[in-house]
Formats: sequence, structure tokens, C-alpha cells
Amino acid sequence: MNPDRPLDGIRSIKAKLALLVGASIVAAALVWAIGDRAGVPAWLTVPVTVVAALGVTQWLARGMTSPLREMTDAAARMATGDYSRRVTATSADEVGTLAAAFNTMATDLATADHQRRQLVATVSHELRTPLAAQQALLENLVDGVVRPDDAVLRTALAQAERLGALVGDLLDLSRVDGGRAPLDLAPVSVGDLVARAVAEARVSHRGVRHATSVEPRDLVVTADAARVHQVLANLLDNAARHSPPGSTVTVGAGADGPDRWWLEVSDEGPGIPPEAAERVFDRFGSGDDAGGGTGIGLAIASWVCELHGGSIAVEPAEPGCPGARLRAVLPRRPRAAVDPAPTSAPTFPTSPRSKEHAMAHSRPAPAGPAPTAGAVPVPDPQPFVDTVFGDLWPEAGLRPQIAVLLASLAVGLLAAAILPFRDVGLALLIVLLAGGTLVWRSSARSRSHWSVVTTVVCVGLASLVVLRAAEWVSMLAIATGVLLTTTALTDAKSLPSFAAGIAAWPLSALRGLPLLGRTISATSRVTILWPIVRTVAVSIVALVVFGGLFASGDAIFGSWAQALVPDLAWDSLVFRSFVGFVFGGSLLALCYLALNPPRVGRLALPGGRPVTHTWEWVVPVSLVVALFVAFVVAQAAALFGGHDYVQRTTGLTYAEYVHQGFGQLTVATLLTLATVAIAARRAPRDTARHRLVLRSVLGALCLLTLVVVGSALHRMDLYQQAYGFTVLRLLVDGFELWLGLLVVLVLVAGVRLSGWWLPRAAMVSAALFVLGAGVANPEAWVAQRNIDRYEATGRLDASYLHSLGPDAAPTIVAGLPRDLASCIVSAHGLPAEGDLLEWNLGRARAASLGTGALSDLEQSSCANLLRTGLPR
Repeated sequence: MNPDRPLDGIRSIKAKLALLVGASIVAAALVWAIGDRAGVPAWLTVPVTVVAALGVTQWLARGMTSPLREMTDAAARMATGDYSRRVTATSADEVGTLAAAFNTMATDLATADHQRRQLVATVSHELRTPLAAQQALLENLVDGVVRPDDAVLRTALAQAERLGALVGDLLDLSRVDGGRAPLDLAPVSVGDLVARAVAEARVSHRGVRHATSVEPRDLVVTADAARVHQVLANLLDNAARHSPPGSTVTVGAGADGPDRWWLEVSDEGPGIPPEAAERVFDRFGSGDDAGGGTGIGLAIASWVCELHGGSIAVEPAEPGCPGARLRAVLPRRPRAAVDPAPTSAPTFPTSPRSKEHAMAHSRPAPAGPAPTAGAVPVPDPQPFVDTVFGDLWPEAGLRPQIAVLLASLAVGLLAAAILPFRDVGLALLIVLLAGGTLVWRSSARSRSHWSVVTTVVCVGLASLVVLRAAEWVSMLAIATGVLLTTTALTDAKSLPSFAAGIAAWPLSALRGLPLLGRTISATSRVTILWPIVRTVAVSIVALVVFGGLFASGDAIFGSWAQALVPDLAWDSLVFRSFVGFVFGGSLLALCYLALNPPRVGRLALPGGRPVTHTWEWVVPVSLVVALFVAFVVAQAAALFGGHDYVQRTTGLTYAEYVHQGFGQLTVATLLTLATVAIAARRAPRDTARHRLVLRSVLGALCLLTLVVVGSALHRMDLYQQAYGFTVLRLLVDGFELWLGLLVVLVLVAGVRLSGWWLPRAAMVSAALFVLGAGVANPEAWVAQRNIDRYEATGRLDASYLHSLGPDAAPTIVAGLPRDLASCIVSAHGLPAEGDLLEWNLGRARAASLGTGALSDLEQSSCANLLRTGLPR
């Protein structure tokens, strides 16, 4: 089985497609089952499963479609005149049949092209010789060098007849190219046919004798007399041209059984070599034209025989008889052909001139060599992914990236070795910094100011994995870092380009496949690479074998080995394989994005067409401003009216009132930013008055929006004072603060009516908010606020404090009574100290507190406390 085309033996394309789908499903199910049984989480199993299914699909589909790709390339080269390319036609299905037919067509086209070039060369030679002679003769006549006597005129006539014969042969050749022609069948006396043909041949005065023999003499056959005469005339002319003067040309005919008859012409010339016997009936393909022929007479004779349902061939010479024997065998009652012939061709040439005697003589004007692909450059066929992404994501000038591939594999192996079975900590930071360094070095924009800023912020975000034990902080920081990284790699400057940059990372796994293929192929040319791989493989085998023997034979050595070598149980090996594949593959895709970023700048929103009249945008925006003013008045009434006014007016408590409106105010802030963006795009700015109106209206709207932001934050603060502080509420506060900052940035942009920097400023501010929140330890901050509330009100949500992670443990222990703190912290246990690669500041501080045993509170009381909370 050919590993590149494993399905070649299957005879149906439908069966191949069914096998392809089935194999992909089996591969996906197998990988999923392996990952599931090994306990690999879904976020690792899903991408590996998808890649496995796509890999099997690509492997099988590539072999199925390779003939089509080869045909596309060959067809492109045919357009330049290169017919030498052939398609691998080993498949047994419909595509293989098409490939075989394509090869046949290419061979026919190559033959036709070769014949065409030979025809041009031969006709040029044949026309040039008599035309030159005629021109010289006519010049002599004009100059008076010779007199126009009979001999001169006969010479001119002979030259004109030769030109006419050549034209007649060419017309017959066009009939051959046009297909089968109808036959005018009628009874023909073979003896009379031979006699007429020999009589015409004697007129040529070639100095040869003719001998005829027809048995039986009264032989009558059904044939097209004109065309059979054409065959015999060409055979006689061919024999006379290649016979020495005074020799004899023998013509014979006779019956060949009840259904067939034969016609034979032999001469006493040099004969036809056996190796050329099969080619004498090809156009220009076998002999020489030393006798003055055009090189197509025997081809026409063969065509006429085929029209009658017969054949013509070169017969071996009889012993002691030199020369050539050409024998035609025809049916006595042929069937008429049905395909019409070109009407422009004559019935037969008036003076047949043929040559096709294969001898070792020089040809007059050999045809040039067939055009090659080098004559006209043919671009390589575009990979499929190039046609998918087009000009938005071209790939040009990218050499194989062996170093990037090996470095990505190394980072994947590093992740597989140190990340599994460890909590977020130093190991993850090492992997992030290693991958980030590789991406930064691969990027062509690594020196730009934006890249430097994002790199610094990303390093700060990555450090949160060792500062905070809360996994949600690490995940939020990594997600923000990814957003910054893709923005820097693609040089995105707008919201659509931000989204395109994020989508470009997973799409790089598809877009980079051609480069990956070239890189893998290039590794075979690196002479030192595979020796290194072999050396490493042999070394690993030696370490495993001898290390296993020594570890099992000595307890001390075994303890050292156990401390150094990771757990290599089956489940562990599967889990590490999934981790290495996902991290290495993701990094490789990100490196491709760094090497060849898409043109995301083309995805910017088109410029809005300004409205004709200013009031078209001022009126709706002013209505929104009026609503904001009314809202601000309502907030002032609630603030100065107090709880009684709110309850009397709305029927709600103040806590219910403030909680009810926070979400709506956040949405209103977002919609305000959208309103400002739309108005800024549609408002005219032609005159100073237009710009003043724009600044005034949108500035007022933004200032009122800041009041809404302040109201939302005040409401959330009051709600938390009443119901307690949580991390989610803190994050919502942070999001609202960030929206307020965006409003301030919009106000700044409105001063100069230039906001090209706003998207990136919003991006960096969001990243700084995440970084600041991580450094501030949000869980500890929330725990401290709840402790302060407990000291002020005596109410404590112990169950929520128990849900906080190790980051909050020192604050809880320091702020609550020892028994209560021990109950909250020890209920889920403090983290145990791990190895150096698992080190994390939050867990280390929590572990230093000690687990401690519950002293004064019983276990049941502690559980009840965590379930119901601690009331006043």
C-alpha cells in the first residue's frame, strides 16, 4: 500500500468518501476515549480530538485529490506549450480513470504538437526550394540571361507542379485531421486500377521500370476507386523516389480469401530498417525527404486504408531481394463511413507526391524542440488555504522555519513535563515566558512602540500566576495577555481588527499548514538534525533501560530517580501528551501569526457619510441628553429625599431600589458610548460651527454619563454595605469604573475630534485594570471588607468567606477571632507546600499559617456556622 495514497485500490469514489468519514470519526472517538479514560479535561481533549480527525481526513483526502492537483498543474503547463507533464494514475476509482484519460490526452496533444512543428518545418523547406528556383528562373528571364524556350518553360512547370503536389498533400492531411470521410463505394476492376496508376507513374520520368501482376486478372472488388487510386499512386511515387535509376518497381494485387484482397508495391531501393517499420506511416516521423517528397503521402495512404476497414504495413523483404515491400490488405465489401469529411478537401491530389522510406539520410529542416516549462514561467499552483484567505492574508517570501518549529516543540515538551498535576505557579510562568519570548523574537513588529508596551504589560499579567493562587485571576490575566498579544502581532487599531486579530490565532493553525509542510520537508536537508534526533532517542532508551535496572536494584538510587523522573504511568503519559500537543501547537500557530500577520487593517469600518442637516443628529442625541438630565434630577431627589421618599414613591426599600437599577445603568453607559461613536461618524465637521455643536452636544452627553457611572457605583456600594461584599460585585465595580474611564477618554478625544488612539487606549486601560486588580489581591480585599462589616454590624457571611481561596486566608486569620478564623480556613484545609515549580505566593502565605485543629468550636457547630452564617 502506498502510504501517500492508501485508498488507491478502492474502485469507487463514493466508497472512498465513506471510508474517509468513517476513519475520521473513528480517530476522533479513539482520541476522545483515550483522553476521557486518562482524566484529561475537555478543554484539552477537544482540540486534540479535532486535530486528530482533521489529520486523518487530510491524510486520506490528499491521496484522493492528488491526481486533481496534478492535472491542474499539468493543464497550466499545457497552456504554455509543455505537454511533458503526466499524472500519477494509480487509483482505481473515477478520478484514476480521469487521470488515465488525461494522460492519453496529453500524449495525443504532445504528438499533435510535434507533428505540427514538423509540418511547419517540412512545408517551409518544401516551399522554399521550388520557390527559390522559380524566383531565380524568372529573374533570369527578366534580365534576359535565358530565353523562354521549351526547356525553360518545362522547368518552371515542373516546379509549379511540385508546389501543387505539396498543396494537395496538405489538403488531404487536413481531411485526415478532420476525421473519417464518406466513401463512394462501387465495383472496381483491380487490373484496370493498377494499369491506370502505373501509366500515370511512368509520366514522371523517374527512370524506373514497372512490373505488374494481378491474380486473378478479372478481380473485381467494392471500393472507392478514387481513394484506392490515391493509395496506389502514393505507394508508386514513394517507391520511385527511393529506387536507383534503371531498377524495377513491382506492383501486385490479388485475392486474400473470400472476404479480403491485397495490394503490394515493392522496389529495389535500400529498404526500410526493422526499427522504423512501425513509424513509416506517421507524419514526417520516419524517413527522409531526399527524394523530394513531402513526408505525408504514406500517412494519407494509411488513412485511406483505415477508411475502408483495412490496413497497410511494411512486409519483410524476400531473401535475395533488396528493397522495401509495402502491402495493403482491404476488405472486398467495406462498409461506408458515416462521418462527414471537411468539404474543403479535394477527392485526391492530382499529382501525388509521397515520401516515407526510412533511411539514414539528413532531414532538411528539423523541427525545433518541444517547448518546456522553462520557456514560459508557470507559477506553482496555489495551496487551498491561499485561495481561502486571498489578499486578506497572503503569504510571500516565508522560508521554512525549522528553528521556530523545533522551539515550539521544545516548549510543548516543557509544558508536558512541568505543568500536569501542579497548581498554577512558577511552572506556568516559565512556560508563558518561554512561549512569549519565542513569539516576540518571531514577530516583525517586535520593535514597535505598541509591541513594547504590550510586552511589558503581558509580562506583568503573566506574573500574576505566581502572585495569586486564585485560578480565575490567572485565567483572566492570560486571556487579557492573549488579546494584547494578538493586537500587537497584527498591528490592530480598531474594534473590528481587534476581533480579527483574536480570530487569526486559531485560524493560523490552518493558514500555516503550507509553511509547516515546507518546514517539515526542509528538515530532511538539515544534515545535523536527524543525527541529533537519533542520538537523543538512543540516549533516552539507554537511560530508561539502565536507569530502570539500577532503580529497581538499589533503594537509594531508586529514591533519587523517583524524585527526578516524573510519573510516567499510562494516564499520566496520556495527560502529558495532550498538554504538550495543545501548548506546542497553540504556540506554533501564534508564531505563524507573528511571522505572517493578516492585513486586519482592511477590516476597519468604512467611513460614515455625514448627514445633510445638523439637526438630523442633534435632535435624537439631544433627546438622549434630556433623558439623562431627567435621570440626574431623579437621583438628586432620591439622594435628598432619603429612604422615606424612595419607599413612598416606589414602594421599594432603598436597598432594593439601588440593586434594581445597577444593571440598567451599566447597559445605559455602554449604549451611550455607542451613541457617541455613531454621532461622531455621521455629524458634519465642515465648519467651525459644526465642530462646536459636535463638541458641545456630545460633551454634555459624556458628562451626564459620568454622573450615571457615579450613581451606579454608589448604588453598588450601598448594596454591598447591606448584603455583603463579593468578588463578583467587586469585578462589576471594576468594569463600571473602566467604562467611566472610557467616557473620560472619549471626552479627551472630543477636544481635538481625533480618536484614532481610543481603541488601543481602551485595550491598555483594561489590561492595566486587570493587572491592578490582580496585584491588589481581590479576594483578600473582599475578605477585609466583610470583616470590617462584621465589626460594624456583627453580621458575617462565613459561608462566602469559606469559598474564598488561599489568597484570602491570611486576611481572614488576621481579622477574625482565632476560633472563627480556624473554622472558616480549616474547613477546606490550607494548601500543602508543593515543589519549587508549584510555588505561588498566595499559597505559600496560606501554607505558612499552619492547618491548626478546631479548638473551641465543635465540628458540627462549625459546619452549621458555614451553612447559616453568623448573625448579630
